[in-house]
Amino acid sequence: MMEQTWQQQLPLSGIREVTAVSGGDVNLAYCVQTDQQNYFLLVQPAETADFYAGEIAGLKALAAADIKAPRVLANGQINGDAFLLLDYLQQGPNGSQADLGRLVAKMHHYYSPTGKYGFSESYRGASMTFANTWTDSWAALFIDQRMDQLKDALVKKQLWQEAELERYTQVRASMAAELARHQSEPSLLHGDLWGGNHMFLRDGQPALIDPAAFYGDREFDLGCSLVFNAFDEEFYAAYQEAYPLAEGYQKRLKYYALYLLMIHLEKFGGIYAGEVDRLVTAILEEAN
Repeated sequence: MMEQTWQQQLPLSGIREVTAVSGGDVNLAYCVQTDQQNYFLLVQPAETADFYAGEIAGLKALAAADIKAPRVLANGQINGDAFLLLDYLQQGPNGSQADLGRLVAKMHHYYSPTGKYGFSESYRGASMTFANTWTDSWAALFIDQRMDQLKDALVKKQLWQEAELERYTQVRASMAAELARHQSEPSLLHGDLWGGNHMFLRDGQPALIDPAAFYGDREFDLGCSLVFNAFDEEFYAAYQEAYPLAEGYQKRLKYYALYLLMIHLEKFGGIYAGEVDRLVTAILEEAN
């Protein structure tokens, strides 16, 4: 339960109740009910306010792209804890997956203002940080800055041994060769597009939440979306109609599904080892 003295320092008046809600595995999350309206509050204990710099920049980028997402209202630190205050989106019944597919396609039509891949802020997760350093090459961002760093983290935690490292080296070579042939543009990405990070509002319209945004190849989001089977055929058909994918995309989507599974292996341990191994095998078989 949130302490009353902590609540009183929020930049809000007329607070009636603060209730803990689901907010992922990174933050503490609350619904703050006031006399005027409800708010969504994220708290990261023992962190400075800039802990949320990446999420704030991502939400502002989504707003600039006219994508429905929570609006940033306030950010700061209270009693040594970082907080981020957002408007509260009211959940409705499940809406159209086709509308959701078109929304994601619309987001991907919003391109990097620098013409480069990366982002203005780093990504800070529960256990991994990615620098998002601007680069002219998608492969440099995805393989060098993300996949190789994940590989190192899995070795450090002894989740990968020599056999896994050898197979990763083969996968890496295959990815590098394929991405060198693939033409892409730095689109605005959600960055963590799984089923828990979208919702439908009371009017049935889709919205995106909890972004880990950066500018990259749009196939990244779609590959991540495949991992937990949260999006149906209508989603992918509507996306393809709105923004068709280039030939060979089925092969490349596996790279991004592997990335998300490696994230989960690093974060949650060996429960994901079998899925990672199966996908590595599929990528290598397709490469031969």
